[in-house]
Amino acid sequence: MSFRVGVDIGGTFTDFCAFNDVTNEIHTLKVLSSPDKPGSEVIDGIKALGVRYGVSASDVVYFTHGTTIGVNTVIQRKGIRLGLLVTRNFTDVLELARLKMPDMYSLLSVRPEALITKDRIFEVSERIRADGSIEQEVDPATVERSLADAQEVGCEGIVIALINSYRNSHNEQAVKAMIQRLSPGFPVFCSTDVWPIIREYERTVTAVIHGYVQPRVSQYLESLQQALLDAKVNAIPQVTKSNGGVMSAELGRTACAQMILSGTAAGVIGASHVSKLSGHPNTMSLDIGGTSADVAFIRDGQPQFGIGEVIGEFPIFIPSVAVTSIGAGGGSIAWVDDLGILRVGPESAGSKPGPACYGNGGKRATITDAFVVLGYIGQFDLGYSAIEIDVTKARSAVDVLAEKIGKETEETAQAIVDIAVSGMYMEISKLISRYAVDPREYALQAFGGAGPMMACFVARELGMKTIIIPTTPGVLSALGGLIADIKNDFIKTVFVELGGAETTVIQEEYKSLEDRALEWLREEQAYEGDYQLIYSADMRYRGQAFEIEAILSAKDVASGDVTAMAEAFHREHELVYEHCDRDAAVQIVNLRLVIVGASPKPIFPEHNLTVQPATPERTVEVFTGGRLTSVSLFRREQLHPGFTFDGPAIVVQSDCTSCVPEGLSGNVDAYGNLVLHADH
Repeated sequence: MSFRVGVDIGGTFTDFCAFNDVTNEIHTLKVLSSPDKPGSEVIDGIKALGVRYGVSASDVVYFTHGTTIGVNTVIQRKGIRLGLLVTRNFTDVLELARLKMPDMYSLLSVRPEALITKDRIFEVSERIRADGSIEQEVDPATVERSLADAQEVGCEGIVIALINSYRNSHNEQAVKAMIQRLSPGFPVFCSTDVWPIIREYERTVTAVIHGYVQPRVSQYLESLQQALLDAKVNAIPQVTKSNGGVMSAELGRTACAQMILSGTAAGVIGASHVSKLSGHPNTMSLDIGGTSADVAFIRDGQPQFGIGEVIGEFPIFIPSVAVTSIGAGGGSIAWVDDLGILRVGPESAGSKPGPACYGNGGKRATITDAFVVLGYIGQFDLGYSAIEIDVTKARSAVDVLAEKIGKETEETAQAIVDIAVSGMYMEISKLISRYAVDPREYALQAFGGAGPMMACFVARELGMKTIIIPTTPGVLSALGGLIADIKNDFIKTVFVELGGAETTVIQEEYKSLEDRALEWLREEQAYEGDYQLIYSADMRYRGQAFEIEAILSAKDVASGDVTAMAEAFHREHELVYEHCDRDAAVQIVNLRLVIVGASPKPIFPEHNLTVQPATPERTVEVFTGGRLTSVSLFRREQLHPGFTFDGPAIVVQSDCTSCVPEGLSGNVDAYGNLVLHADH
């Protein structure tokens, strides 16, 4: 037998999804994460797959995984101490940024301290003109002096971001060579090696984030590679990328910016697959794990992509799946502030010690503990029996808060849930406004270990009438990584006016991008199958300050049909701004190319529907609506396609618990997805 294994490593649990190439079966599993021993959870999971499903390490022919190590490094500010080398007189690039306040509606809003403070930014004498010509070669003396100053203030690495280097990287590479000669082994990162885009701040901050996380990400991936070898897994490990694709873990050690949103992107890829199968192509995915909640919008069965996604407090300008962290996770800790007000998060209990109900030493109440006290959790095993719920310890933790705010234990638990849902509602509302989305026209797809637990309550606040819960929601991110294609983005700034004398540059530069893309796929990824090329360009009307991306057809690119390219931009401009000017001159700022090598996909069979009411296994007491209520409990594996039931109810399975409040009815679709509908 041969198995393809996808793994998603979160703050609390590590999820496994194993696909049998022969039988088309999918096996799933969860183990506790081990942040203090990177890679050990992979060994534990591989062993557990063998014990539970008979999957031996030698049977694993493909291994991919998603991780939040890069994001967490930025959020927790645990990266290396970096210095920044810039062109003389450009030391304010990070401080000026885009002169935007984080929250324009708050009088107390302040911009975060940069990852590289002003005292660690140094000047180099050199100059590249806007057209890419060299006005001044690098002055070696300024490089030597700046390197000495950087090392004197404790810098552990250097980022080089010089003016106009996106046009010509000669001077950046010259500085890098000088530093490597002066201080062999000292980490050096060129902005043009990371992502060679126009605009100094965007290019610089992207390079800074890359350099900030690179040593930690590299060490983590090295530990993963070694762990797989120790587990006797011979498959070359792959990692999921921010753009929803995958690449080799070895390449990920040096291309950290490309995988910084690795974990969150994989979940959206899995959710997109479920959206298409379920017949609900427009969905809002809600991925709630132990530490955080992530939201993305899926349109026509496809994830949305963008640039400028925020990592912690900083934007990163690489193509990525548009997903935003918006709130608390199941392990988020509830607490009472100095004014006696109950709050939830952002601190998380993680996997160690975890929520109090885990019995691993946690003493502080979390959202999961609140659901235990209410009676939703604890009726079935949790995390494939990795956790035994201790109701007494959950109540003791919530009791501490109840005493502080003067309420009963169950009332306090309900307040914790309400506060968490309220916070998610507020943050999702901001995203709805940003993307001009009417949530009533979307279905809510819930996954992650805590997603189905909270989804119905969030949907009710947003006025969403349909909730989709996949067959294995707790491990959907692992499935997303398993089905993700090999994929990479390439970019080239050209500044060409369509119809002008330089139009031939478009074909020449696209040919260069195609050659680079194919080399990456064949040589660096060792992929020999068929591939797809996707062409697009960042375009604008002459005189506009910013551009928008328009998809171009391969036929138009090959023939150099600039009229068709301009029309693609006009249509996109009209879609975005509801107007266009077909008589105005159009400029191409950046050429973009995406290469995609398809990976094998599991075939999910469509079952015949046998419509009939489902029979609950038993009834349990749940505190809801201010009182104890008897609700039906169903086992997920006993809910077959066509089965129906009404809320209030609890649906239990090994990877999560689904909470269905009163006013919702449910049915199982032809693919085994649980679809809930609001009665109103």
